[in-house]
Amino acid sequence: MPDIDPPSAIGADDGAWIAIPAYNEARTIRGLAEAALAVCVRVLVVDDGSSDGTGEQLDGLPITLLRHPVNRGKAASLRTAFQHALALGATCVVTIDGDGQHDPRDAAKLLAVWRRRPDRLVIGARLHDRARIPRLRYFGNRTACFWISWAAGHAIADTQSGFRVYSREVIEIALAYCASCSGFTFESEIIIAAAQRGHPTLAVTIGACYPVDARPSHYRAGLDTMKIIAMVARHLLSKGLYLGGLWCSLQREPEVVLPAQSALDSHR
Repeated sequence: MPDIDPPSAIGADDGAWIAIPAYNEARTIRGLAEAALAVCVRVLVVDDGSSDGTGEQLDGLPITLLRHPVNRGKAASLRTAFQHALALGATCVVTIDGDGQHDPRDAAKLLAVWRRRPDRLVIGARLHDRARIPRLRYFGNRTACFWISWAAGHAIADTQSGFRVYSREVIEIALAYCASCSGFTFESEIIIAAAQRGHPTLAVTIGACYPVDARPSHYRAGLDTMKIIAMVARHLLSKGLYLGGLWCSLQREPEVVLPAQSALDSHR
């Protein structure tokens, strides 16, 4: 696939939403929401039982704010966002983490790629930017990539990135077939369930960003990676280890789109 120049903004008739799950993100959430609004007219924040005034930081912004009265985890926040957007006719939902590790301006790049390949689950991939990723987190991500790629039957560039474009069809798969997963396992199982139903991943390179003032990641490299492996193991055992999937995931490099440099320069 050639390099793709993204649009500078997403039109009001596009049908796309940007969704930001947020738990105690008071330091970063307003800046993220403002940047997202510059890209997309439909921005949704799910305040997942925050105790630091995350929701109040969004006062006056033309966004949709949904609240969980208690913390229910990222999976629940994504389900809330997906259900709300689908009910309002969304064609796709771009998900962005609330901790400042994603630049909302990159959403235009991901969407430009998705429009070319609407059958794909488009993921913003960071693992090429290894020097900027903490060592333990990089190791956890690479381990998860191996197992999830095996279960999905194709090589995946970054299985743990929360910066994604979910089509309406993939969202419906997630809500129907990944109902039992919680936490970060939900996002991993979506990749497997979508690939099994004709929606493999396609990666778009984005920068790895770890703001110095952001709170520590909720992802626990050891424990959460083991939970993901256990989920993948259940899938593999149910398919007799799916050795064909292992073979396919090892035979080819992940499919990655490199956005045109001119597009990168115009958004920095």
